[in-house]
Amino acid sequence: MKIEVQIDNQHYTVEIDDIHARPVIAWVQGERFEVWPEDTGSTQTGQAAMPLVSVPDVTPVAKAPEVLADGGRELTSPLPGVIVAVLVKPGDAVIRGQELCTLEAMKMKNAIRANREAVVEAVAVTVGEQVNHGQVLITFVE
Repeated sequence: MKIEVQIDNQHYTVEIDDIHARPVIAWVQGERFEVWPEDTGSTQTGQAAMPLVSVPDVTPVAKAPEVLADGGRELTSPLPGVIVAVLVKPGDAVIRGQELCTLEAMKMKNAIRANREAVVEAVAVTVGEQVNHGQVLITFVE
């Protein structure tokens, strides 16, 4: 499925592989993302309900996290927006898929999740901060 979206006056083509898979794999301008939609339960007929498309959970996975000089790794923002929640602090151990912070873009809240098991070295953002696409959000200890 292909859809066109506009964020901050920029147009993006989004292609979704299988909407029923978990995580949903979405391709944006050739970059691969894992999307963790909220679980909406099931319908009365017993079939799985469609995910809430208006509140996607996005984790960038297209590029391996950048290796820093000190051996840590960076998790960067998948899109521009405002940080509305920070759920971890330095020293916290996280697991793959755990929500680390919430980014609001175009009135949609996006849960930024860990793409691997790691220990948080630094949180580079605060609640209310405007972030750009690719900006470092969290640094992990290697």
